[in-house]
Amino acid sequence: MKLTVFGATGGIGTQLIRQGMARGHEMTAVSRRPVELGCDVVVAGLDDAAALAGAVAGRDAVLSALGLRVPEMRARRRQDPAARSTVQADGARAQVAAMRATGVRRIVSVDAAGRVADEGDGALTRVVVKPLLQRLLREGFEDLAEAERVLREGGVDWTLVAPPRLTDGDHRPYRTVLDVNVRAGRTLSRADVADAMFRALEEPSWVGRRVSVAY
Repeated sequence: MKLTVFGATGGIGTQLIRQGMARGHEMTAVSRRPVELGCDVVVAGLDDAAALAGAVAGRDAVLSALGLRVPEMRARRRQDPAARSTVQADGARAQVAAMRATGVRRIVSVDAAGRVADEGDGALTRVVVKPLLQRLLREGFEDLAEAERVLREGGVDWTLVAPPRLTDGDHRPYRTVLDVNVRAGRTLSRADVADAMFRALEEPSWVGRRVSVAY
C-alpha cells in the first residue's frame, strides 16, 4: 500500500515508518522540518494546503500519529494563560482537506483512552482515575475530542485507535474493543499502537469506529 504518515518523527510515527517499510508499504512522511527517516519526506506545516495535498495524492490511506505535545502545551500556557492546544484539531482539518482535495478516503488516527470514561472501565477507573486524568490533561483531551468531531463530519473513512499510557516495549499480544475502553487496560507500547493502526487498514468493520487497544 501507499501510505502517508503525519507525526512521523514522534514515537508512534517512527514505528509506523519502520513497520510500514518492513511490511513492504511505500511510505511518505510529513514533517515540519527536514529529517532522515529512510523514506520520502514532505516538509510542510499544517497550514500548507498545497504541500499536504501533494503528500496525500495517490495514497491508499493516511496514518496520523500527531501527539499531545504536553511540554509544548505547558510552555504555551506559561506565556499565555488563555492559549489552548489545537494541533490535533488543526491536523484533522488539514488531513481531511488534503484527502477531499485528492480523493483519498481512508484515515487511521491516534486517540487516547484516557479522555473517555465509559462502561469498559472498572468503577474505580471510571469514577476516580479518569476524572483526575481528564482534569490534568483537559486541554489536550478537548483538542482530541474536536479532532474526532472533524473526522466524523469530514466525509472520510476514519478509524480512531485509542491506547492508554504509552511505553517503549516490544511487541506482545494486546486486546482490542470497539467503541468502549479495554477493561483494566493500563499500557500499550508504541510499537503495538502502530501495529494496531496497520491492522485497522485491513479491518473493514473498524471504519467509523473508535478502537481501544491495551494489554
